[in-house]
This record gives sequence, structure tokens and C-alpha cells, in this order.
Amino acid sequence: MPFNTINGLRYFLQREGVGPPLLLLHGFTGSHASWTPFLTAFGTRFATVAVDLPGHGRSDVPADLSRFGHDAVSADLVTIMEHLGYQQFATLGYSMGGRLALALALGYPHKVSALVLESASPGLPTDAERRARRRQDEALARQIEAEGVGNFVRHWEGLPLFASQQGLTGGQRAALRQQRLRNSAAGLAGSLRAAGTGSQPSYWGVLAQLTVPTLLLTGALDSKYCAIARKMKTANPGLTVRQVEAAGHCIHLEQPLRFQRAALDFLIRQEQRHADC
Repeated sequence: MPFNTINGLRYFLQREGVGPPLLLLHGFTGSHASWTPFLTAFGTRFATVAVDLPGHGRSDVPADLSRFGHDAVSADLVTIMEHLGYQQFATLGYSMGGRLALALALGYPHKVSALVLESASPGLPTDAERRARRRQDEALARQIEAEGVGNFVRHWEGLPLFASQQGLTGGQRAALRQQRLRNSAAGLAGSLRAAGTGSQPSYWGVLAQLTVPTLLLTGALDSKYCAIARKMKTANPGLTVRQVEAAGHCIHLEQPLRFQRAALDFLIRQEQRHADC
């Protein structure tokens, strides 16, 4: 079934492929469709489960803001995977989905066999930074509610973080825009308020406790997240860091073949090590 209801909240998920399970988590304004171009390649080695996170795609928009938060969604994802028969699984997350994937691996290390974080961070390190970011996220949430998703998407596309996407074809940009426009104002606003970087706990202090084999993927053109990845490596030397040339924040869109090769190489290597144990 494409839907799984956990504690009254309905999640949409797409399952493809055969093999050990791989959970795929999209970024803010995305959906399960973010991973469609990779399902054939991933599906030759893994049973993929691409989930629409709360407030996105075809999943429900919870009235209770706490249901957007990392603790609640991590618990829901574990339950979903258990319902599908998977007691342990690899996880790949992009940006917002990467922050959630990190929370999942820290909270349920016995459940996550391997972790790929694409352009993700452990959050903001200080209370002051988080308070300032929550104010920004709240202002943006109100803008979405007042002006609608269309105006917001135009604003979002113009952020400096996505400047490198100007190199995409017109068709690629149009497809990405349509994916973003399928989200609702209520869903995006709720996600910003309760799952944005300002609301996320800081994981910097517990990063050294992360024992799950982890790959940090960053685009070489995304200097902010390259610096974050280096800092994460300093906090936990066991992490693997890899930069993808000619890519910015959204590596899987800007350099899909390089992204696919890097993620698959790491995941297959970890699965082989797991099988040998």
C-alpha cells in the first residue's frame, strides 16, 4: 500500500527495488519524487522506501506542530520501516531530510545500518542563533500563508543557496518548480515552524557519539556546507567526507551521476561489510 498511517498521521511512500532496505528522505519543498531518477539504479541493490515527510507531497499536514518535529517523525519512520518488515535499514537524506536522517541515526543507532547525508548539518550551535533562525522561519511561514505557495517558490528559487542551479536546463528547473508547487501553504508553514533549522535541536554536542557508518556529501560550489562537513569531521573523525565537483547544494539534481555513484559506492561497501560480520 502507498500509505502508512502512524498514530493518526498518514504518510505516503513509494517502494521500489529488491535487496536490503534503503530509506530516502527529501528536502524542504520536495517529496518522494525527488528520488525518482535514482530508483532504477538504487533498486538494483536495495529495496528503496521514499517517504513524503509531514506537510509535503501526499502525506498529511498534522494539526499538532509537534508531529513535524524530529523526535516524532523519527519514531514514525522507525514504525513505518518495521511495518514493512525491516528491523534495520540504511538511510539517505538531503538537506532537511539529512538533518532528520541524522536525528534518526542518533536516536535509533541500532536501526540505521548506514547513513548518507547530502548537504546536511547538525543544526545551529547556540541558543541565540536558533532563536534568530526561528524568527526568520516564522516570518517566512507567515509569508507563505499570506501570499501562497507560488510566490514563496519564486522567493525560494532566488536564494543564493541555489544559485548554482542556474546551470540546469529549462526543463529541469520547470520540473523542480512543479514539484515544489504541489505542496500546500499549511504544510510548508508547519514544517518551517516545527522542523526548520531554528526548531531543530543542536546535534553538535552529541556528534561524537554517532557510530553509524556515515558519508557526508557536499557540493564543491556550496562553500557553507563544505565548511560544515569539515567541522563535523573534526567533531567525529570516523565520518567520511566527499565533495562532488561542479555541484552546489542540491548535488543529486546538479550532478546526478556523480551523486548516484558516490552514494551507491558507499552504501554497497557498508552493506558488504555488514554481510561479512
